[in-house]
Amino acid sequence: MAFMEKPPAGKVLLDDTVPLTAQIEASQSLHSHTEYIIRVQRGVSPENSWQIVRRYSDFDLLNNSLQISTLSLPLPPKKLIGNMEREFIAERQKGLQTYLDVITTHHILSNCELVKKFLDPNSYSVNYTEIALQHVSMFFRSEPKWEVVEPLKDIGWRIRKKYFLMKIRNQPKERLMLSWADLGPDKYLSDKDLQYAVKLLSSCSHPYIYKVTFATANESSALVIRPFSEKGTLKDLIYKAKPKDPFLKKYCNPKKIQGLELQQIKTYGRQILEVLKFLHEKGFPYGHLHSGNVMLDGDTCKLLDLENSLLGLPSFYRSYFSQFRKINTLEGIDVHCFGHLLYEMTYGRPPDTIPVDSFPPAPSVFVVSVLESILTCEAMKNGMPTVSRLLQMPLFSDVLLTNSEKPQFKIPTKLKEALKTSKECLEKRLTEEQKSIHQHRRLTRAQSHHGSEEEKKRRKILARKKSKRSAYESGEEHSAKYSNSNNSAGSGASSPLTSPSSPTPPSTAGIKFTASDILPIPFNTFS
Repeated sequence: MAFMEKPPAGKVLLDDTVPLTAQIEASQSLHSHTEYIIRVQRGVSPENSWQIVRRYSDFDLLNNSLQISTLSLPLPPKKLIGNMEREFIAERQKGLQTYLDVITTHHILSNCELVKKFLDPNSYSVNYTEIALQHVSMFFRSEPKWEVVEPLKDIGWRIRKKYFLMKIRNQPKERLMLSWADLGPDKYLSDKDLQYAVKLLSSCSHPYIYKVTFATANESSALVIRPFSEKGTLKDLIYKAKPKDPFLKKYCNPKKIQGLELQQIKTYGRQILEVLKFLHEKGFPYGHLHSGNVMLDGDTCKLLDLENSLLGLPSFYRSYFSQFRKINTLEGIDVHCFGHLLYEMTYGRPPDTIPVDSFPPAPSVFVVSVLESILTCEAMKNGMPTVSRLLQMPLFSDVLLTNSEKPQFKIPTKLKEALKTSKECLEKRLTEEQKSIHQHRRLTRAQSHHGSEEEKKRRKILARKKSKRSAYESGEEHSAKYSNSNNSAGSGASSPLTSPSSPTPPSTAGIKFTASDILPIPFNTFS
């Protein structure tokens, strides 16, 4: 049965890049152990939350699995005696909360399958390696010339994308890499357009795009075959990693942090910008630039995974750029991602936070100038340069490109229109997500301000002044009534100097005021 003949239904609606947060709400002690009740939330909406129950042994099992990253994670130590005492449980709960905060805010760990399964077992109970093998096996029934050498386990960061080392039967020494992926939440092409666009990838020829040997898709997934490179990706070069090792092992905690030479930064940067400009001019959406998606071929960088945007897969850096409403186009996404990549090439590691407040010393002031134009707070708020503008900046403008290969990528007009519509839908979903995050951030700031000690103190002072003012007004009213009652008890005849219809001013006889009773009303009392 051919790969195209038996598709499971539908695309994956869940965006795996939306951050999960976890808060321990309570603990309960049973006969021999303690369980911790954890509230997990996806994104900013409290409605998208659920409870899980975990024991310390569950945390310990997760931590052992994450040791492949070689990170020092703050899991509280084991305790065999006295581990049911109330004070110890409270202290351990604090430690476990710190542990959860660390693994949910670490960019790589928070996106790995181990952490996702721990926090959201219902959404990640499927064995994606088995599903991938089933699809690949169906494909090989109709394409017997290919043969699987071995699975490349966990070499990528995506949970729903699996890799296999391949060979051609009559060319046993040549190695290829097969990737299989589910369709993602940003898949807006029709099934027919998707299948046509994916097949078109093998016809794309560009000096800075990695060649696709074969590509096909059905209604739920896609399969792409490329040559396998022993040198690996640009990320492997930066982190001095072995391409076949698991993602967590390669990139979480590099032994030596060292950036590339200035000439490499300039050349690779120029080549990547050239291919981004080419794709933008062709109307082909990308949005998936990161150093792991750039293959090295000698001194040349070649872009990988052009199929990702067609399949609707979320970007590696989506949790970053979704925080900034100015980054709301695919070109803006590519420029932002280029900033991350340039930082990695320069310093040998990703930035600690986004936006970046200050930059360490770099091989050239021109490098820092480009980084400032993309990754600073000012750039996020006021707008970043276009790809064309980046190519004109001093860091890249004097780089000589020696490759004379003529780019070729013919996209039919009808498909271009479909790609344009798909791009607009992708940008609309991003804008809606950014709006939701922005509203949540404003609400959180308002609640934080309302609950701050300074605000509480200000409200107490205003309440005290209001109370004194009310007492003063009450005294005036009592005085007026007292005066009116005295006038009523006097003679009924009107004084010749006073008209019967004239109001009698209230008397203040017998009432003494001090300076503290007369309070000025602050301007902001009624604002």
